[in-house]
Amino acid sequence: MRHLYFIFEFTGFLIGFPIGLLLGFFIFIFSSKHVDVKDPDIKSLSQCDSNSLVDLFSEIPPWVKHPDFERIDWLNKALHDMWPYLDKAICKIIRSTAEPIFAEYTGCLQSQYLPTEFSNIGFQSLNLGTLPPTIYGIRVHETNENELVIEPAIRWAGIPHITVVVKILSVRFIVQLMDVQVFATPRIILRPLVPTFPCFGNITVTLIDKPYVDFGLRLLGGDVMAIPGFYQFVQEYIRNQVASLYLWPQTLNIPILQASLSGTIKKPVGILHVKILKAKKLLKMDIIGTSDPYVIIQLTGESLPPKKTSIKMRNLNPEWNEDFNLTVKDPESQFIQFNVVDWDQFGTHDPMGMQILPLKSLTPDNTQEFTLDLVKNTNPYDPQNKKKRGQLVVQLTYNPFKEESSGGIHESGPLDGHQLIDAKKLGIKSRNRSRRQSMSIDMSSQLHAAGLLLVTVQGAEELESKLYESPNPYVLVLFKGEKRKTKMIKRSHRPYWNEEFQFVVEEATLKESIRFAVKSKKRHLFAYRFRKKELLGYIDINFSDVVYNGRIRGEYNLINSRNGVIHVELHWSTT
Repeated sequence: MRHLYFIFEFTGFLIGFPIGLLLGFFIFIFSSKHVDVKDPDIKSLSQCDSNSLVDLFSEIPPWVKHPDFERIDWLNKALHDMWPYLDKAICKIIRSTAEPIFAEYTGCLQSQYLPTEFSNIGFQSLNLGTLPPTIYGIRVHETNENELVIEPAIRWAGIPHITVVVKILSVRFIVQLMDVQVFATPRIILRPLVPTFPCFGNITVTLIDKPYVDFGLRLLGGDVMAIPGFYQFVQEYIRNQVASLYLWPQTLNIPILQASLSGTIKKPVGILHVKILKAKKLLKMDIIGTSDPYVIIQLTGESLPPKKTSIKMRNLNPEWNEDFNLTVKDPESQFIQFNVVDWDQFGTHDPMGMQILPLKSLTPDNTQEFTLDLVKNTNPYDPQNKKKRGQLVVQLTYNPFKEESSGGIHESGPLDGHQLIDAKKLGIKSRNRSRRQSMSIDMSSQLHAAGLLLVTVQGAEELESKLYESPNPYVLVLFKGEKRKTKMIKRSHRPYWNEEFQFVVEEATLKESIRFAVKSKKRHLFAYRFRKKELLGYIDINFSDVVYNGRIRGEYNLINSRNGVIHVELHWSTT
């Protein structure tokens, strides 16, 4: 019966649709006034009035109107010569992308509405024509970031041959796309710039203005765009849809290199405070009927070493009450994993149980206590998970970072002690407050809010060694008694690291500093010098400068080095 209803509805559509098109066509033709088409007047620009020049202004290439746009006729010539090959490559991508979508849509309709006679949707012909896009001008932006920003003004008035065939009940419907025109000025960002071919890790594309899109559409041999009001509706709808997806600040990100090669690192968005309270009724792992448990805490997708509690000897109900801080990069997808392990003096340590918890289940800025039932593994179908392995009691608090109040990157300028700033946003606790809730920064001020200091060691230049012809440099970062070390680059005067380090700051004074010490190791074991390490130079950056500016990036001349320079970036976030 459902198939019969569909046949009746479809027959009514086949009869009513052509009749509606025909009536709309005659109404459009006879309602419009008859106007004689005159030959256009050809004038030079000097003879045109101001109104005519304004109408023509949109047609003038950008390199004429804007001095920062440049002509690239050579690129248009190369694009014209390569277009036959680019046409085939682009059409191949379109086919491979659209055909699975057509197949999924066809299967969905067959399972819900249509009988098996519904065949398929597919391309009858697909090519982009012989006219390539034209780049009317290009603009390159200079920024302080490690990126390249270009804006090409692209226009394409092509004559493509794109025909889609829809088969329903052995009836073929042919839809043809023709006379396509696209005018757009995308912003293309190549970042980060890395010393690995093609020298950038990602391509980010966004649109500054809404694009102009125009095309013709034929259905059953008739021009659908000739229907009154339909042309304007479709054009505006497509412009709005494209703008909702790619108009700034919406972007399209295309990864080019792997994260390990491109140096792209997800930035932390918050701090997870973990407190391991206690465990109850753990398994007896030793011969004497006890265990020596400790807990390993780690976030998924994190390459940093895991955190560990102390070991509670001969205890099946241990109490720790130990605190840990973990940096969160993606709270929607990351999990925190707890592994309870039995310590052994000899051999490997035996796992006692584990459990995971998704971070998206946590309420920001709210302390929550969980009693977790320990299991053997995360496989829900493993029968060994039915065995009772005890419970672990933890407290979790997720504190997301506050949005940055600074607008950009600041160079390393000294902090003016008399400058008034909003200390609450910086997480500073001071004794001297003014009536305006602002304060003058005191170097002995304490941070009352937890924060994260991100340090990126990018590279160095003009390094010189007094012991060897070519040094083997690495960087040692010291802050609050903690040390971080980059990898060693062999035989290089211009090393490139691009390594990021994290320092979770619970409490610190603003008078502390971050030291970057560039050192070199000897090349081989049988060096003619007994000295193993050599200091090539160092710099100290005030922690107060980073807290005040929020972000610092620049190059610094190394102390105790004749021409050595190091490139670093520091970023401060507070919860």
